[in-house]
Amino acid sequence: MRFLSMIRADETAGQGPTEQLMADMGQLIDELTRSGQLVSTAGLRPSSEGMRVRLHRDGQLSVVDGPFTETKEVIAGYAIFEAPSRAEAFELTQRFLRLHGTGWDLACELRQIDGPGEGCTHSIS
Repeated sequence: MRFLSMIRADETAGQGPTEQLMADMGQLIDELTRSGQLVSTAGLRPSSEGMRVRLHRDGQLSVVDGPFTETKEVIAGYAIFEAPSRAEAFELTQRFLRLHGTGWDLACELRQIDGPGEGCTHSIS
């Protein structure tokens, strides 16, 4: 089973990763990639460089350029895990969060990814 862990952070905190955190993260990423537990991971650029595209019920599209001031927490990064259970994916998510140590206020949303024919009710084409 695959799981998506979306890391949420407060961009206004002005906090960035230290060199030590980046080194520790690199070691964990290498370990989990070699074991086959980590499919993909990346940090995301600031929301000020992003945009939000919305499809409204009337079929119209609207676009809002970042930053998204109405949102305190934004998705700052993600990881896709290959895990036999939700509990194992939870453990992997905890390992990523614990690397940050104290002084951080982070949250992760962990959700299973549906594959073809596994309950996905819509597709993007």
